[in-house]
Amino acid sequence: MQIPALTDADELVCDVLVIGGGTAGTMAALTAAERGADVLLLEKAHVRHSGALAMGMDGVNNAVVPGRAEPDDYVAEITRANDGIVDQSTVRQTATRGFAMVQRLESYGVKFEKDEHGEYAVRQVHRSGSYVLPMPEGKDVKKVLYRQLRRREMRERIRIENRVMPVRVLTAQGRAVGAVGFHTRTGAFVTVRAGAVILATGACGRLGLPASGYLYGTYENPTNAGDGYAMAYHAGAELTGIECFQINPLIKDYNGPACAYVANPFGGYQVNRHGERFVDSDYWSGQMMAEFTEEVASDRGPVYLKLSHLPEESISALESILHSTERPTRGTFHAGRGHDYRTHDVEMHISEIGLCGGHSASGVRVDDHARTTVPGLYAAGDLACVPHNYMIGAFVFGDLAGADASRPTPYEGELPLDQLEEAHELIYRPLRHPDGPPQPQVEYKLRRFVNDYVAPPKSGARLSLALEAFERMRADIAAMGARTPHELMRCAEVSFIRDCAEMAARASLARTESRWGLYHERLDHPGRDDASWFHHLDLYKSPTGAMEFTARPVAPYLVPVDGLDAVGGPSRRLGEVHPEQVATAGAREAAPMAPRREPAPAGTGDHPGSDADAPATPRLLELLSLAEDEPRLSALTLYLTDSEPTVRRTAVTVLTETVPPGTGPALAAALADPDAGVRAAAAASLRELVETLEPEPALRDALVAALSEADPVARAAALDVLRALRLGDTGLFAASLSDADTGVRIAAVRALVSVDAVGELARAATADPSREVRVALAKALAAVTARPDGATSAGAGPDVVRSALTGLLDDPDALVRAAAYEALGTTGCPAPLAARARTALSEPAWQVRAGAAAALSLAAADLAVPALAKALADPNADVRKAAVTALTRHRAAEGARAALATATTDPDADVRAYAARAR
Repeated sequence: MQIPALTDADELVCDVLVIGGGTAGTMAALTAAERGADVLLLEKAHVRHSGALAMGMDGVNNAVVPGRAEPDDYVAEITRANDGIVDQSTVRQTATRGFAMVQRLESYGVKFEKDEHGEYAVRQVHRSGSYVLPMPEGKDVKKVLYRQLRRREMRERIRIENRVMPVRVLTAQGRAVGAVGFHTRTGAFVTVRAGAVILATGACGRLGLPASGYLYGTYENPTNAGDGYAMAYHAGAELTGIECFQINPLIKDYNGPACAYVANPFGGYQVNRHGERFVDSDYWSGQMMAEFTEEVASDRGPVYLKLSHLPEESISALESILHSTERPTRGTFHAGRGHDYRTHDVEMHISEIGLCGGHSASGVRVDDHARTTVPGLYAAGDLACVPHNYMIGAFVFGDLAGADASRPTPYEGELPLDQLEEAHELIYRPLRHPDGPPQPQVEYKLRRFVNDYVAPPKSGARLSLALEAFERMRADIAAMGARTPHELMRCAEVSFIRDCAEMAARASLARTESRWGLYHERLDHPGRDDASWFHHLDLYKSPTGAMEFTARPVAPYLVPVDGLDAVGGPSRRLGEVHPEQVATAGAREAAPMAPRREPAPAGTGDHPGSDADAPATPRLLELLSLAEDEPRLSALTLYLTDSEPTVRRTAVTVLTETVPPGTGPALAAALADPDAGVRAAAAASLRELVETLEPEPALRDALVAALSEADPVARAAALDVLRALRLGDTGLFAASLSDADTGVRIAAVRALVSVDAVGELARAATADPSREVRVALAKALAAVTARPDGATSAGAGPDVVRSALTGLLDDPDALVRAAAYEALGTTGCPAPLAARARTALSEPAWQVRAGAAAALSLAAADLAVPALAKALADPNADVRKAAVTALTRHRAAEGARAALATATTDPDADVRAYAARAR
């Protein structure tokens, strides 16, 4: 083909440009069009069958269905699964909006499994939280979405251009103004002038090389080559968490998911070759993958998805799902090997590395409305860093992006010539030397370097060698040859993969700790360093073209999580990250020498470098053997006091599994163990067994003693168990309100609620220095007031509560004020406070406005109803929903009924549903 001239571009104009026609892109286009925007949807393939959703979906991994799960519980789960490095405000959008999205998809014709009573058949896969919603007929999801795009009213607003591949987002005057690319069938040069740009190009699935060696045999959709990551980076947007890789379990030699999410609710589970369950982590995370990888590499491997023990009806149901959605070739693969789920379990392995916000925590940095750090540029789906977002999260953030992007009008200035020239060169360069190295060879070489030097376990030396290799590969990529538009597309994708590989290597080199289990395991920095690295790691392209980094503290949590405490604070600029010296092995002027070995301590055996835990091995074997015999506590006491922490931790595990009489006091005593791991295990076990423990004096005494321990984990656990077993009193719990640890003080607040200590809670309300504790106190005051029997502490009536909440209404922190207003919706809202709530409906923070609406639910109707009716026009859907909920309390008033009637046409499905129910 001939290279088109720069001036021969086909120019397209739109209000909203959506790049990528998969899960998030489709929803973004629909929402933007529903809001009145003229939308252009570009897809390098064909929207009918593009994206990770192309072959359907067998289930939803994160459905927070009311009555089955709570949004805050889900947010806490995702926070724990990501070692605390999350922006909870984004995760909470998925948690709170996901159910409305399920209902919206149902209205389109997508089917979710329901039980005999018409309730959603949500399954529990993890040990906490029921979030998995099967889709037995999910193979047609993409067809259903395409049908929505082609509705007459949508066709008037949405222009679809298939086979057009953008390569760069255009920016001018500090904002995104369009994109530039080419037609993958004709080769025509294409420019787009837009008011806003939404990137929805999916994960970077073609980063590492699969064990099969096939370029396109990847776990993720192989058409997702990191296009959006590269486009966002070159547009100046920040990316974050790029060192946190995606690694998944898959079927050995098939490069398809083993689908444990589908199989587990039917009774399938992961086992080693002995048929033993081995996963301790309770959420699919990097820690779980570390456990999985260790088991595969041990003498207990290989690892299987065990299905052969299931009854025929379960296996038949699994076959109907697994062999018809996502990977319909799966049944053919098993049949070719002569394998049947009735006679063979499925051997599992681990995938190549990739980048994916939907399955780990890497991607373009976005806020809770899908906005990137470049004005006018949005990101949604697997491309955006919203950890463990999955399909529902992609739909939610596509919806958020479409809604927020629908306001701007097309850019009217000149498109930036320098950016157009750069993109033109990137696209058509391979045509100048058609006999250059072909794309498959160059890509294979690049991705082999990724496997050799970037895949975990990582080290500074290997990552530095990776950077040298990726720099050399610039010349190889520039020399690639092509003859057809299709080959141009593949060549452009290799440049995107190289960009992502460099990002992954530099980010991994910058984070000098290990975190997220296998996702970021640094052999040269093996420990987790919360003091220095409880931060997001953001990367961006500097004005000079260098890749630079900033360590950004995790924002204070909206949902408290035991053991994790985000305090925010200023960011730390790191600048460029330079590779280590890897030109020579050691100093150039020094001759090779034998490694220095420290002599083994006495009693550890004659073999140098023997495992430090080796002396404990016989006792561990004795202990594990003892566990099979349901031992008495006396038989375990020796191991609970063993000199080796490993033995003591295992003894706690055995004690938890067998629960002999006296277990409670023994576990409480272990809260004083000198080893932090033992203390953490004992705390977890006490919480796990709390419903079954005998509330005996010995247990109370041991828990009270633990309140004086130095470890806040022990103190918080002791408070939780004392509260749950009704073994504490007001004085005991109130003493912990002055604890130095935030988590312990929150546990004390919860404990005081359990004994209705209104006076103590009221006195502490405004005094605590922690925002999280003050929020907890506001909620606690509402909780004790809401007691059905109205029981309160002596002398602590409603006036005491309202006085404390009034003090919190003056708090400098918006979330505290929001919690205080929300509490007034339970405790009562007399006229003076109602007047303040009405004023607060104009505050900048939407959380305060939502809390104020809740407060007005208990105010006098003549004051509350007009203010709440006005709040139904608030730009934030959560505020509007709060207003609807509050108006429900006043529906005896004619004005409230009229306002609720208008809310039934609200653009947000959640608001409409609440309004309809209220009427």
